[in-house]
Amino acid sequence: MPDKLAEAAELIQSVLERDGRPCFTCSFQAEDVVLLDMLRRVRPDIPVLFLETGYHFAETYAYRDRLAREWGLNLVNVMPALSREAHEAANGKLYQSEPDRCCKLRKVEPLLAALNDYEIWFTGLRREQSPTRAGLQPVETQTLPNGKELVKVSPLAFWTWKEVWSYLKVNEIPHLPLYDQGYLSIGCQPCTQLPLDADNPRSGRWAGQKLECGIHTFNVVR
Repeated sequence: MPDKLAEAAELIQSVLERDGRPCFTCSFQAEDVVLLDMLRRVRPDIPVLFLETGYHFAETYAYRDRLAREWGLNLVNVMPALSREAHEAANGKLYQSEPDRCCKLRKVEPLLAALNDYEIWFTGLRREQSPTRAGLQPVETQTLPNGKELVKVSPLAFWTWKEVWSYLKVNEIPHLPLYDQGYLSIGCQPCTQLPLDADNPRSGRWAGQKLECGIHTFNVVR
């Protein structure tokens, strides 16, 4: 753990010394909060992008607001084109009928628009999270659909779940209360349930029908 912690801190420091505007996409899950704490120690004003789908758990909103207040975060709520009410009036409950399209409209498209303002994109992704992330590298190049390239940085790529929680405990950082109810991967409330497989944290997302919403798979990174 000390080696991984030092490596992550060194990577953060070196990347933030580069030219280019950085941002961090944060869901306020455990690994994201670990990285958020590390980032704010170096760059307190880094934009923290939260994908405000309108469907998050009440606990997530309360926890987000608590950390934003206590840590003085530069929180940026990334909004979709339509409010939840307008979205459902136009499309119905897409999370039930077309979850991929729902994610596209309320997560992927808003994020892609927001990322155009930055050159460096920090994420809390870890290889251990999912088979779809097994090949994750700490530093990759991500190309947006419009051709713009960003440096995508995942300092916790090789961290384990145990190491994430050890960091929170050692640094006395409160966690999202939903973990106490047994959730292991937390997204929008309608598409999040307790894990179907204890060995696969993301099996509780989208009723096990898929593993990704699309914000990290909209194209191939290199």
